[in-house]
Amino acid sequence: MTNLKENVQTTEYYTVSQFAQMNPAFTQGCLRTLIFNARSNGFDKVIRRIGGRVLIKLSAFNQWIEETGKD
Repeated sequence: MTNLKENVQTTEYYTVSQFAQMNPAFTQGCLRTLIFNARSNGFDKVIRRIGGRVLIKLSAFNQWIEETGKD
C-alpha cells in the first residue's frame, strides 16, 4: 500500500479569502480591486478564473509584486 502523503501535492492556488488570510498585508478588498482591474494592471497573469471562482497563483503573485514595484 502506498503512502497517501507522498501523492499529495502542495497547492499553489488560493481563493481570495485564503490568500488574504495568509498575507494580511493584502486585504480581500485590496485583492478584489486588483482583480477587477486585472487587465489594466497586469494582475491577469496572477489569477485563474474557474466558473465563478477566482484563484490566485502564489508564485505568479510574487513575480507580479517584483515587477510592479520597480519604478
